[in-house]
Amino acid sequence: MRKIAINGFGRIGRASLQVILGTHCLEAVAKNGLMSIENAAHLFKCDSVYGVYGGD
Repeated sequence: MRKIAINGFGRIGRASLQVILGTHCLEAVAKNGLMSIENAAHLFKCDSVYGVYGGD
């Protein structure tokens, strides 16, 4: 399993995380950015373009 870190959590970072979470051979191990974890979680779950994330 390859470990992946996301540099920034804007539109591309959130889309990348969705792909990583849907792939069994990749694991997201780190994310950096300026927003709080609560705000990042909300933006990831309720994206205005990609819709509501259906995973865990």
